[in-house]
Amino acid sequence: MSGFYSARLGTPLGPLAAVCSEEGVAGLWFEGQRHFLCGFDALPPERPEHPVLLETAAWLKRYFDGGRPDPGLLPLAPQATPFQHLVLELLLEIPYGCTSSYGELARLAAGRLGRPTSPRAVGQAVGRNPISIVIPCHRVLGAGGTLTGYAGGLERKLWLLRHEGARV
Repeated sequence: MSGFYSARLGTPLGPLAAVCSEEGVAGLWFEGQRHFLCGFDALPPERPEHPVLLETAAWLKRYFDGGRPDPGLLPLAPQATPFQHLVLELLLEIPYGCTSSYGELARLAAGRLGRPTSPRAVGQAVGRNPISIVIPCHRVLGAGGTLTGYAGGLERKLWLLRHEGARV
């Protein structure tokens, strides 16, 4: 991962690997998270003093301390397909403390694309969200509000939702 830098950040839910480029935050993964591109053993060079990584650490501290930091305060640079970028944008529109469903996101995506898309396709894009917590994929529930799928583990998803005061 040439041109990328990393830092290991402590959180109440375990360590996070933060990866950035000069453009912004490229990834934020829990140890053992599915779809973690490289794993903790193969992270890019550590540069915790990189300005983007310092901003990310400060953002996460505010979040875990009970604040509601705006994801727009961080420069985000996820590596994703155009469809995944659309889904990531939709995730960023889910307010703090609220939830949405895969079906609702599929309806919104279809409206923006001008063609139908399935909740399953949206679910796959949500599951590959490379920037956990900041891009709030944990706010997406299954049909009828069921707690389903989270690449970082359902126990973390439930913790994050409760931390935000969402109804679960």
